[in-house]
Amino acid sequence: MLKGDGRLGHDLDPQDRAPKDACGVFGVWAPGEDVSKLTYYGLYALQHRGQESAGIAVSEGSRILVYKDMGLVAQVFDESILGTLRGHLAIGHCRYSTTGSSVWENAQPTLSSTDGGGLALAHNGNLINTAHLAERLAPGSIRATTDTEVLTALLAQDSSRPVEDVAAELLPEVKGAYSLVWMNETTLFAARDPQGIRPLVLGRLERGWVVASETAALDIVGASFIREIEPGELLTIDERGVRSRRFAPAEPKGCLFEYVYLARPDTTIAGRGVQSTRVEVGRVLAREHPVDADLVIPTPESGTPAAIGYAEQSGIPYGQGLVKNSYVGRTFIQPSQTIRQLGIRLKLNPLREVIEGKRLVVVDDSIVRGNTQRAIVKMLREAGATEVHVRISSPPVAWPCFYGIDFATRAELIAGSLSVEQIRSSLGADSLGYISLEGLTRATTLPADRLCRACFTGEYPIPIEDDRVGKFVLEAQR
Repeated sequence: MLKGDGRLGHDLDPQDRAPKDACGVFGVWAPGEDVSKLTYYGLYALQHRGQESAGIAVSEGSRILVYKDMGLVAQVFDESILGTLRGHLAIGHCRYSTTGSSVWENAQPTLSSTDGGGLALAHNGNLINTAHLAERLAPGSIRATTDTEVLTALLAQDSSRPVEDVAAELLPEVKGAYSLVWMNETTLFAARDPQGIRPLVLGRLERGWVVASETAALDIVGASFIREIEPGELLTIDERGVRSRRFAPAEPKGCLFEYVYLARPDTTIAGRGVQSTRVEVGRVLAREHPVDADLVIPTPESGTPAAIGYAEQSGIPYGQGLVKNSYVGRTFIQPSQTIRQLGIRLKLNPLREVIEGKRLVVVDDSIVRGNTQRAIVKMLREAGATEVHVRISSPPVAWPCFYGIDFATRAELIAGSLSVEQIRSSLGADSLGYISLEGLTRATTLPADRLCRACFTGEYPIPIEDDRVGKFVLEAQR
C-alpha cells in the first residue's frame, strides 16, 4: 500500500548547484520497538544527504505499507502518520535525485509486488548500466524513472526463489555505486557494491539490528556500531540474526568526497572520524598555501572544520564572519525575483563588525561553478574586508561523478576549463589555494588505491562502458 500526495518542493537558490548529496538509507529489524519512529530519527540524522523527498516502508509480517512524499523528513512525517506505520521492520530513505527527476513518483522506498507478497527498496548511489538493466523488464512495467525502480523490479521478478538468492545472482551484474536496504514482509536485507563507494554500516539495538548510511544515524537511535558492511557483501536479517554472504570480491574504492563534504562531521568512515580528517585537511591546507592575514573564517557549515585546522596551523585567529540561516534549504515557496536577486544572502550574511578592515582567509570545502564563492567574496568586500584569500579543502573538481553525487557537467564545472589563476580572477579573490590531491588523501589515512578520486582526476574505478548514462537516462527513452 502506497501513500503520499505528490507535492513539489523548490530550491531557494537554483542558480548555483553545490555538490548535492547522494541520498541516505536506513533499515531496522526490531520486534517490540517502534520501528517507524526509529526510522524517522535515523532519516533525520541523514537529512544532509538528501532533502528532496523522504519515505518509510514498514511491515508487521503480512503486508508492506509505504508512506513517502516530497520535502524534508520533518515535513513529510508527523505523529499521526508515524502512528499508522506499525510493524517489526522498516526501511527509510531521504533523497537527492541523481537518476530521474525530483517528482513524487521517483521518491523512495520503491515498492514492487511479487507472487508471494511485496518488496520495498531504498538506494544510495548511482548505477551506470541502468539502461541495460531496464531492457530485462517488460515495456511499461515500471512507473518511475530511477535506477532504484529498475533494481526493485528485477529483484521482485523471480518469486520462486529466496530473495537473497535472486540478489546474489543479480548484483554482480549491477554496475556503479549502490548501498541498498530492502525488505519483504518478514526480512531486512542490505548490500554494498564491490567497490564500496558509498558508506553503509551495521549497528546493534538491544532488541534488534540497524543498517544506515552513516554511523551518526546509529548514534541518534541508540544503536551500537558493529562494523561497516563490506564491499560486495549481502546481509540478511531476521529472527535468526544476521547472516552474511559475499556476492562479489571486494575492490575497495570509497568516495574521497565523503570526507570533504558529504558525510556528517560526527560520522566515522573506515575507522577515522570525519571531523578529525577535515581539521587535518585544514592544517595541510595552511602548510601548502600560507598567507599573511588577520582572521580565518569558514563558509558555514561545511568549511568550519578545515578553517579550524587552518587557524591552528597558521596561528591566525579563527572567527565567525558569516552567519548562516539554518532554516534555508528546501521550501515550497518560490522566492520572488527581488529576493532571488539577493542570491547568497538568503543563506549567508556577513558580520560587518568582525570583518571590517580585516585581511581574511575564507575556507570552503569545494568550488563547483564558482557562483557561491564569487558572491561571498563580493559580499565580504562590501562589508569592509581589505583582502579576501580563498582556501579550498579539496582539489579542483574538474570531472563529473557517475556514482551518486549530482555535480554539474564537465562543461559547467569551473575547474573543467579554467586554471587556478583564472578561477581566482573570476572569483575576484586576492589569492586562491586548493589543497593538493596528495595532501587530502594523506589526511584520510587511507592509501590512494582504496579511494575513488574520479571527480578530481577523471580516472573512474568502474569503467563507463555504456554511453546511455545521465540523470534522465530512463526519461529519455520514454
